[in-house]
Amino acid sequence: MKLTLIILGILPATLAAPPGKRAAAPTVAIASPSATIIGSSSTTVETFNGIPFAQPPVGPLRLKPPQALAAPLGTVVATGIPKSCPQMFFSNDLTSTLPTAVLGLLLETPLFQTVTNAGEDCLTINVQRPVGTTASSKLPVLFWIFGGGFELGSTLMYDGASLVKESVANGQPIVFVAVNYRVGGFGFMPGKEILADGSSNLGLLDQRLGLQWVADNIAAFGGDPEKVTIWGESAGAISVLDQMAMYDGNYKYNGKALFRGAIMNSGSLVPAAPVDCPKGQAVYDKVVQTAGCASAASSLDCLRGLDYTDFLNAANSVPGLLSYSSVALSYLPRPDGKVLTQSPDVLIASGKYAPVPFIIGDQEDEGTIFALFQGNISTTAQIVTYLSKYFFPDATTTQLNGLLATYPNDWSAGSPFGTLFLNAIYPQYKRLAAILGDLTFTLTRRTFLATHASVYPNVPSWSYLASYNYGTPVLGTFHGSDILQVFYGIYPNYASSSIRSYYFSFVYNLDPNVGSSYKNWPQWSAGKQLMQFYATGALLLADNFRSSSYDWIVANVGSLKI
Repeated sequence: MKLTLIILGILPATLAAPPGKRAAAPTVAIASPSATIIGSSSTTVETFNGIPFAQPPVGPLRLKPPQALAAPLGTVVATGIPKSCPQMFFSNDLTSTLPTAVLGLLLETPLFQTVTNAGEDCLTINVQRPVGTTASSKLPVLFWIFGGGFELGSTLMYDGASLVKESVANGQPIVFVAVNYRVGGFGFMPGKEILADGSSNLGLLDQRLGLQWVADNIAAFGGDPEKVTIWGESAGAISVLDQMAMYDGNYKYNGKALFRGAIMNSGSLVPAAPVDCPKGQAVYDKVVQTAGCASAASSLDCLRGLDYTDFLNAANSVPGLLSYSSVALSYLPRPDGKVLTQSPDVLIASGKYAPVPFIIGDQEDEGTIFALFQGNISTTAQIVTYLSKYFFPDATTTQLNGLLATYPNDWSAGSPFGTLFLNAIYPQYKRLAAILGDLTFTLTRRTFLATHASVYPNVPSWSYLASYNYGTPVLGTFHGSDILQVFYGIYPNYASSSIRSYYFSFVYNLDPNVGSSYKNWPQWSAGKQLMQFYATGALLLADNFRSSSYDWIVANVGSLKI
C-alpha cells in the first residue's frame, strides 16, 4: 500500500515530516486567478477552506449571474470556517410539535442544523486532499453539491476529511471539492422580472462556475480535471441532474468535459413550470411587497438596493421547506429558455443532457420528514386538496383521485414501509409520506432511469434503495439519513463501508464494481434491479414496487410541474 501511494504522488502521513519537526502549512499556487492558497493539515488530510471563486454577489451583483474573478487574489489563508450563503429559516416550533425521539434524530442531520455564519459574500470552494499530494498526483476529483431544498445548506456542514481518509485506506485516494452556491431568494428567485433580466437559476450558475474553477485550478492541488465526478444529495442531487441538463446538455468548458460521471443521492427529475409561471410570480410579488418595493419604478433594482437584512427577511417571507407546504418549494430551478431551456423531464426525454455514467438511489422512506407538518389532514379528499393547492395546480381533481387510488388508505401500506400499523402519528401520515416520497424522489428516479435506458442505452447506470435505518420510529430510513451513513460514515456498518467502496470505485473507474471487493452491483438496465442496502448486508431488489403509482406518474407527468 505504501509503495502504491508513493507512486501516486501521495506521501503517507508518517513520512510527511522528519521526526520532531512540524510540517509547514500546505501551500498551493493557482493561476486562474493568480493566488497563493495556504491551508491547514491534520495527520492524514490537508484542507483549504473558503477559496473565493467568484466576485462577491453584493450590491449591483445581487440577483445577478456570478462573475468570475479577474484580479489576482494574492495570498488566501484558507484555514477558517467558510461563510454560508444566506439561509432560509425554518420553523422555531419544531421542538414543540415533534416527538422528542424524532427531533433528536433529525437534529443530527445538517438539514436541521442552524447556520449563523452567513452572508452574501459566500461564493467559495473547499478543497481537501490526502497529506503529501502534489501537483503531479493527478487524483480523481469528487465534487460535492450540498442539499437543503434549494433554501438551506452550505459547505461548512460537510467536512470531507473522513471520505478522503477512507479513500486512501481503500487504495483509491481522491481530492474532495465542495462548492457554495446561493440558495433561497438569493439564488433561485422566480418571476417575469427575473426572466427579463437574465438572472434566473443563479444557484445552478454558481455551481457551474465552481466546476469551471476546478477545471482551471484543481491540477495545482493534485487533482485531475479530466476525472471529475459530481455528487449531490437531495437538492444537491437534483442539481447534479440539472448540471447534466443545463444548456441542453452542453457540459464542455474550453473544449473539455467539466465532469465524466455523476452520483445522485435522493433526487433527480423535478418537473418544473417556467420561471414566470403563476406560482413563481406569486413568490416574487410577495417578496417585493414585503420589501416595500411594489411602487418602485424597478422592483428588481429596489431589491438589489435593500439592506442585507431587509432583503433576507423579504426573501424569507414565503413558505419554506420545513413547513406545511413541505417540498412544494418556493425556490427551485425553473426553465428559463437558456440555462434550463425546458422542464428537466422534457430535456431528459429529448436526450438533451450529458450522457455520462451515473449512480442514483433513494432512502426507503423519503417522504416521512416532509409529512410531519400536516397533522390536520385526515381524509382522502383533504390530501387531494392539499396536493392541488400546494403542488400541482395543473392537475385535475379526477387525476389526483386517480393517484390516491394507487395508495391504499391503509396504515400498513404507508411509509415508513414495512411497519404494519405502527408509526401512524395522524390518520393520513403514512399515506402522505409515501406519496410525497414517491413523487419527489423514489418513483421519479425510476422514470429517469427508464428514460435514460431508452435514450442512451450504452451509457451505464446503477441504482439503489437504502433501508439501513429500518425500524427507526416514525421516520424509518428517512430523507437525509444517508448524510450520516454515507457522507460521514459515522456508523461502522456494512452499508457505510460498502457504499463508500462502490463510490470510490466509480470515481476511479466509472464502474462501482471495478476496484471494490463487495458483491457485484448489476447495471440497472440489465434487469431493472436495485441494490438494497441494510446495516448488515445488501440484497438485489426488483425495481417494480408500487407499479400502479409509477404508471400513473408516467401517464400524468405533464400535470406534475410544481
